[in-house]
Amino acid sequence: VQLQASGGGLVQAGGSLRLSCEASGLTFSRYGMGWFRQAPGKEREFVARIVWTGGSSDYADAVKGRFTISRDNAKNTVYLQMNNLKPEDTAVYYCAARTLPYAKYDYWGQGTQVTVSS
Repeated sequence: VQLQASGGGLVQAGGSLRLSCEASGLTFSRYGMGWFRQAPGKEREFVARIVWTGGSSDYADAVKGRFTISRDNAKNTVYLQMNNLKPEDTAVYYCAARTLPYAKYDYWGQGTQVTVSS
């Protein structure tokens, strides 16, 4: 199983980025997907998650109204659209996959760096 995250970069505050995470080696449509992030010196934290159908999603309070998670099961890919980025969004962003709701995530991607300058 491989989760390949991409789309990170350097952006000014107020800008936008779209992260992608392409999965291989699993039946993608059977997995719930999540995005997490880890800033320097901090623990990894939840950002957003989406169920296997794409019909339901959930967000951390810090990103509600600015970030949108979506998925395309035909492309085995989950996305994170990030708008109105803030310097405090700077972190390494990771995607993850799990088979059961509320369970631990089974697989993790390698992470992609997002840096937001003020």
